[in-house]
Amino acid sequence: MLNHKATDIAINWSGGLHHAKKQEASGFCYINDIVLSILELLKYHNRVLYIDIDVHHGDGVEEAFYTCNRVMTVSFHRYGETFFPGTGDLKDVGADSGKNYSLNVPLKKGIDDESFREIYKNVMEGVRQHFRPDAVVI
Repeated sequence: MLNHKATDIAINWSGGLHHAKKQEASGFCYINDIVLSILELLKYHNRVLYIDIDVHHGDGVEEAFYTCNRVMTVSFHRYGETFFPGTGDLKDVGADSGKNYSLNVPLKKGIDDESFREIYKNVMEGVRQHFRPDAVVI
């Protein structure tokens, strides 16, 4: 519906399985519906922005597009060696043509709403200005 301009907003209430990888399930995610959705959007849209605000790093989506410059992944997540999935370091920014198209915002345990809101607002304004997506998936 998005690709054919039948709607401006589409919601998959049971979606968000962001940990699944191409070759394996991970966490509770057995298939990565987000990656499949983004691949469909790329058929009609030049640039897609993926925003992940789950407490866990969106590792499966990031991995799928790590070398792609048409998809930018931004993940806000709790980070630490003992916190699943243990990925999403600030230094993980993409590779090859996808370098600087992956952005990780690792957060400490206990962040309050106002602090998160300020971080989110500042990060996403910069992303919006520089990436200028045709479609957004959150």
